[in-house]
Amino acid sequence: MLQSKCHHSNALPFETCSFCNSAAPETLLEICFDYINKHLETICKYDSLSGDLTLMNGLALPVEICERLLDVRCNSLTPVNSNFINIFKNTECTRLKRVRLRKSKIQDRDLEILLQHKLIELDISQSPDLTSNCIKYITEHGSSLLSLSIGENTSIFPNEIYGEPKFNEEQFNQGFIFLAPSLKKLSLRGLNSLQPAFYMQLLNNLSNLTYLDLSSCGDLHNFTYATHLVNLTSLILYNVDAIDKMVPAICKLVNLRHLDISQSRDEHGKYDKGNKILKTIVESLPKLTSLDISGTNLAGRGVAETMNGYVSDIPGLSSRVNNPFQYLGLYETSHDACLRHDIPAKLIAGNANEDQILVAALAYLDRTDMLQKVMNELFHLFRFENIVHVGQALNVVLEAMGRHLHERHIQISGSATLFYIVKSTERELHNDVNVKRKIITTLLNGMSAHRRDDTMMRNGCLTLCQFKIPVDVLFDYERLVNILLHSVDGMAQESFVQRIGIYLLNSLACQVDGTQKVKLGELGAIDKMIWLIKERLERGICDDVLEVAWSTMWNVTDETPENCRKFLKLEGMQHFLLCLEKFPDKEELLRNMMGLLGNVAEVKELRHYLITPEYLSVFSRLLDSRSDGIEVSYNAAGVISHIASDGPEVWNVTEPSRAYVLKKMVSAIDRWNINSQRNINYRSFEPILYLVQVYHTPECQQWAVWALANLTRVYPEKYCTLVEKEGGLRLLQELLLQRAPSFRLRELAAIVLQNCRTYQQDNWRVIVEALEG
Repeated sequence: MLQSKCHHSNALPFETCSFCNSAAPETLLEICFDYINKHLETICKYDSLSGDLTLMNGLALPVEICERLLDVRCNSLTPVNSNFINIFKNTECTRLKRVRLRKSKIQDRDLEILLQHKLIELDISQSPDLTSNCIKYITEHGSSLLSLSIGENTSIFPNEIYGEPKFNEEQFNQGFIFLAPSLKKLSLRGLNSLQPAFYMQLLNNLSNLTYLDLSSCGDLHNFTYATHLVNLTSLILYNVDAIDKMVPAICKLVNLRHLDISQSRDEHGKYDKGNKILKTIVESLPKLTSLDISGTNLAGRGVAETMNGYVSDIPGLSSRVNNPFQYLGLYETSHDACLRHDIPAKLIAGNANEDQILVAALAYLDRTDMLQKVMNELFHLFRFENIVHVGQALNVVLEAMGRHLHERHIQISGSATLFYIVKSTERELHNDVNVKRKIITTLLNGMSAHRRDDTMMRNGCLTLCQFKIPVDVLFDYERLVNILLHSVDGMAQESFVQRIGIYLLNSLACQVDGTQKVKLGELGAIDKMIWLIKERLERGICDDVLEVAWSTMWNVTDETPENCRKFLKLEGMQHFLLCLEKFPDKEELLRNMMGLLGNVAEVKELRHYLITPEYLSVFSRLLDSRSDGIEVSYNAAGVISHIASDGPEVWNVTEPSRAYVLKKMVSAIDRWNINSQRNINYRSFEPILYLVQVYHTPECQQWAVWALANLTRVYPEKYCTLVEKEGGLRLLQELLLQRAPSFRLRELAAIVLQNCRTYQQDNWRVIVEALEG
């Protein structure tokens, strides 16, 4: 009906594919609005006393800009409040026509400001702070209103019309609740305990209505007070009590094209003469193209009836067999009506198959109780079956999670479904930056809102693991870090969430740049890791969490002096000694701890903290370690080399002596296999190249040059270029020109130069062959 099929899936006719919609990058306009929303000072002045925002002098914004700014604000995590609404107080400099505020924190005076713009559309669904004072504002400024939506959890209308003193009884006596003579669309949801007199007065002066939604408004009695609404084409009576009493009045609204009398409550929607009621409605409303009877027994037991030679398994619809509905809601109808054959409808909301479930999800996006059930159905489809309409399902899940952020069950089933979508569409997602960002943002929103929920946090983390970390998440890096840090100490000890959270945190720390590593430290990454280590030490447990905690600190301190300083300040060295004492044979733990201390030793102004008899004895002893190949011994030698590079005068410890430790270090280096595979990753050789120039202590040079020789031999494609780029070849050539270097040091330097020369020749050979080919 609306959309042709796309190449990503067999697109349903009612919805476009998310991948197709988002293939294009964000527009400059979208980027600008997002920036302004986060930095309102670019267009506004802030009153420090009242907290109100006002437009800067000289600025005047057209209606398109004002409405877009309001929409962006509504769709962000920052609620629309009085301070923000004050931007639009001056109607000469700002203009609004359509205002859609969902779950806002506006007050009565804010609604008056908005209505002074002569709005044509106003949606204040779920704005709980508004009171009955708003009724008079709607009357005073509502002459231009064409659409008005007032949702659940509102105090605008009293529960008992005569028992609410704030309600304007004078208005009631003069024959109206509010005046909006041009109104065509009215939605009032969740108004319980109101008497027929209220609805009579409410609708009396709204004869131009074409759309009326009274969902969840309890018992509307016989509904005869609405029969004068002859222009009505859409009537929604979802979760309204005793529909059977209203049927005669409904049948008089002969221009209806859409009728919704569905139920989500088990105790309602069951009628004694369901077939007859449905037949009466359908035959009395010949213009109906859309009908929803979900959750009722109006579809009968499934005994087919024949009408003019046509058969329908839904008896009440036999008259429409040759004139099928465009849409028919049959979700959770009695006796599984959606599973029947010969249903006279083009689109069916049900749970019989993928198409029906997706139609139901779209139809019930605003109905949390029904949407929860549909989202569970969708999850089971992805888990156990092959899905055809993946793009449409993704749209539905993102929209549902976005609209119902605080509904736990929707967030849990939605995030679980996203896991399977991302996993199955990895190739399509690869180049769709917008789609990836939408998914990640939606997940982070849900995880932020439900950060104490183990299931939601698990689903979110598992789905995030399907993306490329950190590249795909850098746009919302700080928020993700805060969520992951919470998973470390805010969730149950040794839980799956704690484990996966710390693994993700470690991945972030490993692959981001220096600025982001600093930010990790500022946000408390090192504090949380030390807390984890202390907790494991107290319980005497050495597990993967303890090992990854040290690995995370190793990564977060890499070339980041600020974080190294934090580690020392938080008694990191004491925790190092305690771990070494309690778990001396844990290879992974030893390697991670010594890697971290290597980072600390690289910071010149912090090295003096490491020069104590106890620490130096430990480093010296670890030179003999065979744990994890050469890694522990290698890192111990690196720490010692950096300490020794400051000269004999700073080694103010007699035992162990400097000479003894350096001699032992050289013996360890000579023992290492130059072809050893490494479990280490250097982003820069600057600290190692610094040691190459420490001529006063050739032992430091020997460790540094051995490291370069090993890395350029085993990983030439990664490290030969880095040596050359950072000036290492020149430093090594200078070293060879000196008289002092030992034979072994010269030999190692020559190996590095030869490795780089060979790699460069191989590269040229590949290029020439490619050109000739």
